Amino acid sequence: MEIVIRPTPADVALTAADIVADHVTRGPAVLGLATGSTPLATYSELIRRHTEHGLSFADCVSFNLDEYVGLPKDHPESYREVIRREFTSHIDIPDAKVEGPDGTASDLAAEGARYEAAIDAAGGVDVQLLGIGTDGHIGFNEPGSSLASLTRIKTLTTQTREDNARFFSSIDEVPIHVLTQGLGTISRAKHLLLLATGAGKAEAIEAAVEGPVAAFCPASVLQLHPHVTVVIDDAAASRLRLRDYYRHVLDNKPADQPF
Repeated sequence: MEIVIRPTPADVALTAADIVADHVTRGPAVLGLATGSTPLATYSELIRRHTEHGLSFADCVSFNLDEYVGLPKDHPESYREVIRREFTSHIDIPDAKVEGPDGTASDLAAEGARYEAAIDAAGGVDVQLLGIGTDGHIGFNEPGSSLASLTRIKTLTTQTREDNARFFSSIDEVPIHVLTQGLGTISRAKHLLLLATGAGKAEAIEAAVEGPVAAFCPASVLQLHPHVTVVIDDAAASRLRLRDYYRHVLDNKPADQPF
């Protein structure tokens, strides 16, 4: 696990965009896309590179991490629509190559199995973008999730629904259930890229990076993965005991060693 501490959220987005763009240019790449507020600046930077510098995503395929259960596919807060609105409609990836779990499926267990098979058929995810919840969840794998879990239905905690209520008129509109890639699914991606900014994520980052590997902090499963890059700002890094060492490692990173 490589911990990259940047001064500001804008710097986090630039570093994350560099990493994703490297996969794209070496492609064709299979991208794992996350929603939430944190990745938006990274998506904006990738859009800028596409528009101004010709970074092409035409040969890429993407898979969304999760989806609300019961929201129509064209609902403005469905994750299929959010990813399209915030990212993929602004680049040259065909809509048919932007995959997401179907939260309107009549058989959600079967849909989870279908989604797993689709990821496998694409050759697996090359780089998976991740955010982290204040309780340490990644995707919608809430505390207590199996570290080996696959795509399945999950029940959201009240805290997660409260965190997401800002995207809706009220918490009552936030669905209680979601279809999410499991921790085992996420762990099969070749490169995991976790982003976090702000002091509100500092406790979760501390638990994920320096705490024990435990279902209580789902993101701690990243400690078991062979290629993880955690890109955070100073505020999110504020509780890390080894933050000076992480900076030292980055300052002395060999020039020919990529993230």
